Amino acid sequence: MTGADNGAKGKGPLSTPAISRAERRAPAPVSRMRLDAEEILRLVLARLDDMKAEDTLTINLQGKSSIADYMVVSSGRSQRHVGAVADRIVEDLHKTGVAARVEGVPHCDWVLIDAGDVIVHVFRPEVRAFYNLEKMWLANRPVQRAS
Repeated sequence: MTGADNGAKGKGPLSTPAISRAERRAPAPVSRMRLDAEEILRLVLARLDDMKAEDTLTINLQGKSSIADYMVVSSGRSQRHVGAVADRIVEDLHKTGVAARVEGVPHCDWVLIDAGDVIVHVFRPEVRAFYNLEKMWLANRPVQRAS
């Protein structure tokens, strides 16, 4: 007996009712407003502030690097805090239609969120001190520290 013969889900041809339901779905909108780098940055900084992230630093990369327009570096107090901060940022980015790629979530020592024009690093303080990204990226670049 094959999977189609035993009625396994996802196997075999679609029934007529399933096909007709699929045709009635409204298509996704073709043109969607895309947030610019400054709007994404404002959203990220607001979420970092809401989630009580510490020592937040914004590095302007416009005209100096092709990877992004802004880099944000921030710290959480613990692995759980780093994970919660990252989850909230990604959730809010997705709500506004910004696709974000995330790395480092299983351990939450250092979570990287790539939102296209804005790259966000959320560290535990010890890990941030070890890697010291600011030193590498701050050479002759304007810096904005959040309060």
